[in-house]
Amino acid sequence: MREVRELKKLLNVIKSFALHFLITLSFVFIFKLFYFSRLNLLITYGVFFTLMISWKFALFYFIRLARIAGFNYRKVIIVGEGRIADEVHTYFNTHLSNGFKFMGYFSDSNDRVKYPGLLLGRTDELQSYCTHEHIDEIYCTLPLTDSQKIYDLVSFADNHLIRFKLIPDFSGFINKKISIDFYENIPVLSIRKEPLGEILNRAVKRFFDIIFSLMVIVFIFPILFPILAVLIKLTSRGPVFFTQLRSGRNNQDFICYKFRTMAVNNLADELQVKKGDPRITWIGKILRKTNLDEIPQFINVLLGNMSVVGPRPHMLKHTEEYSQIIDKFMVRHFVKPGITGWAQVNGLRGETTNSNKMGKRVEYDVWYLENWNFILDIKIIFLTVFNMIKGEKNAY
Repeated sequence: MREVRELKKLLNVIKSFALHFLITLSFVFIFKLFYFSRLNLLITYGVFFTLMISWKFALFYFIRLARIAGFNYRKVIIVGEGRIADEVHTYFNTHLSNGFKFMGYFSDSNDRVKYPGLLLGRTDELQSYCTHEHIDEIYCTLPLTDSQKIYDLVSFADNHLIRFKLIPDFSGFINKKISIDFYENIPVLSIRKEPLGEILNRAVKRFFDIIFSLMVIVFIFPILFPILAVLIKLTSRGPVFFTQLRSGRNNQDFICYKFRTMAVNNLADELQVKKGDPRITWIGKILRKTNLDEIPQFINVLLGNMSVVGPRPHMLKHTEEYSQIIDKFMVRHFVKPGITGWAQVNGLRGETTNSNKMGKRVEYDVWYLENWNFILDIKIIFLTVFNMIKGEKNAY
């Protein structure tokens, strides 16, 4: 569809390619198909990926130039008037590369002053104009109360090979993207798009979580654990691991694992860590600064309590408090919490000294929930590693 941005199409291609690569790699390791050269496999995928992306970019660029030059376009008209009609008109004029050629409005108001040179006539004159000008698409912004008029337009469009688009105005109570599903022939509008509501997307994310967490637990954890365990024990009395109940998906409690970074105290479940907190041990400062204290949470990922990427889980006390004062705070619990997240790689980590800081963090978490894709998770992981290397001022 022309309305789908080229970037979204490209991300879908990359997502499919990454999934294919992960599945192939998994088969090689699971079934020990080591008679395939892993270097040749990487080179093959690398060359194929480069050629595929280059071809897509070239194709998108050629199509964009052709449409801007006036080729490969669709003639469109708008039926109705008002704010939503004007926004659709603006979209056509500012997205010429999508290939829309706006012809004008049809409205029963007959306000030619408002639409100089663009008002083509009344709605009862639309049919003859569409037939004569070979209109490709009709965008209807009439109120849904004009049901008979809309029905007549749909019938005309269907019988004359014209695509009909109905654009309802929900601006009075919704100011964001919505999605629509059908329960048989019943249209159901959702005020929030949730990519992870689809079972295939959840399966992709879970498959990646299992592979990634297994790699960390098998190859990294055995090396770090004995060293860090000794250092933690030498710097303060208490267990190596710190466990705490956190709020998970659907607000279900789970036990979250971390390397202990503070001296054992009675305020761990109530008081946030502050900059220069005297409870933090010297090895704890290093672990928190480098995020190595989060390594045991890959056990949570493997168990299914958490994901590699997602909103950070909060202690139960904070969930109870902030859910009462921050709008949409509980929305972040529609997905599994993560070891790292979109808010964290954008600098929103550490102590939340006021509701405004937590509100900003929630805003990023909700954006992640509504815009999830596999490539976004990969991006967040790379940004997390990059931030670990360069250091973060809010990591303490």
